[in-house]
Amino acid sequence: MAIRFTKMHGLGNDFVVIDAWSRPVALTTEQVRFIARRRFGVGCDQLLMVEPAHRPEADFRYRIFNADGSEVEQCGNGARCFARFVVDKGLTEKRTIPVETAGGLIHLRLEDDGDVTVDMGVPRLDPRAIPFEAAEPALAYPLQVGDRELRVGVVSMGNPHAVVEVEDVAEAPVGRLGPAIESHPRFPNRTNAGFMEVLDRNHIRLRVFERGAGETLACGTGACAAAVVGQLRGELDPDVEVDLPGGRLRIHWPGPGEPVSMTGPAVTVFEGEIEPRP
Repeated sequence: MAIRFTKMHGLGNDFVVIDAWSRPVALTTEQVRFIARRRFGVGCDQLLMVEPAHRPEADFRYRIFNADGSEVEQCGNGARCFARFVVDKGLTEKRTIPVETAGGLIHLRLEDDGDVTVDMGVPRLDPRAIPFEAAEPALAYPLQVGDRELRVGVVSMGNPHAVVEVEDVAEAPVGRLGPAIESHPRFPNRTNAGFMEVLDRNHIRLRVFERGAGETLACGTGACAAAVVGQLRGELDPDVEVDLPGGRLRIHWPGPGEPVSMTGPAVTVFEGEIEPRP
């Protein structure tokens, strides 16, 4: 049976979005991989499913599948596209939308200029909640990667992130260190690896090697994680512009115990149908 989909992106981080709210849709891991394959399927970093909520306080359930077929807890760029999708498809008339994810409840708000702001929730810093193998929370952890010892900030934005500060993000060895950090044994569920260059107290550059997807043009949760790590170290202020290869996000974090908000665009590219292979 053919499945209708919408192709969207947030700063080049691209998604296939499927309406499983109006009628049920079930995909196998192999089918997700087929749809996500560039040149052979539709092609995307993640596949997003819009489903009925399980929790009474949420209007929708938001599920995220990486290109490798694995289901993950959160995706910030995807959340903005999710909000644009449910409004454009007439599934809601609300401008602020509570949404259930595997990482917890989030709130999406459509701005007057077309951008979307996502309340990403309170960042988790306890290693057990990330999860990350460490005795106690720290601003930086030593992480042995091959013959190098890195200093990483570790935080969960509903999904795990390791943030490495670099002098020049353009020259950072993302393709070499990213996979090694992603699969490091101290991260039982694997992790996303961010490489952050601090320009000033309100401006950073960032590249992210995403768990299960590889390096992407933008990562919303990665931008939030980097802003949190930089602020905890005293290098950044509460309002930070994050330049990623695909464009700019605006992050606001009042500080420990408070939620992070992220603002940026969400764009619809095209719609179509596909017969997912078994």
